[in-house]
Amino acid sequence: MPDKEQIDVEKLRNYWINSSEEDFETMLSLYDTGHYHWALFVGHLSLEKQLKGMYVDKFGKLAPFIHDLLRLAELNDLNLSFEQTEWLDEITLFNLNARYDDYKKRFYMRCSRDFTTKWIEKIKQLRSWIETML
Repeated sequence: MPDKEQIDVEKLRNYWINSSEEDFETMLSLYDTGHYHWALFVGHLSLEKQLKGMYVDKFGKLAPFIHDLLRLAELNDLNLSFEQTEWLDEITLFNLNARYDDYKKRFYMRCSRDFTTKWIEKIKQLRSWIETML
């Protein structure tokens, strides 16, 4: 694994940020076509990649291989409100629920249009907030 001197921080940061933007657009497309559970899964990925881009930029090293949004925010030394903490915890579950078959069915059933709309709005708010720090 490369150390700080061996990685191109700007290139790696841009990879994470650009990939995050692509995932954000994919989330919106999935939402528009009624694939709500997948939209939330990809929304999680979008936030994860933003936080990993921030980490690379801030610390000049590879981002940790984790998916927990709250942990990534903490590793970035973000000053989170209670509400943001709760949102990141809940959105992290969208990643786990979409990956494991025994959770998929229950998660799929939760993902009504109203539920998904509510969480996409929160993902948008978090993305905008993170963007102000990039």
